[in-house]
Amino acid sequence: MDQLKAIEAFAALAQDTRMSIYRLLVKQAENSLRASDISDRLNIVPSTLSGHLAILKRAGLLRATRHQREIHYAADIEAMNELISFLLQDCCDGKMDNCGEILTLLKKPERQNV
Repeated sequence: MDQLKAIEAFAALAQDTRMSIYRLLVKQAENSLRASDISDRLNIVPSTLSGHLAILKRAGLLRATRHQREIHYAADIEAMNELISFLLQDCCDGKMDNCGEILTLLKKPERQNV
């Protein structure tokens, strides 16, 4: 991932509603949600939701698949892995001993408030 792509991803997440959408979809893991389900769960007007989903998709953080007349959305976990890797690739100047706390957080099976 290059720096401009990372900035686009962070910019997409740097908004309350989009962060909520992304966190909801991350909880679903490999399952996708219909746009209407996202709208209902987060109480977001469908027309507003559409714009937020487009921004997250354009930033490469979501996958969208069409099922007949509905579009289903899922978090692109691989894209988030790339984003985190981009941030940490030069962590501690290569001294992984200094990154123990970060690595521990990434390895936790259950994270609070995800």
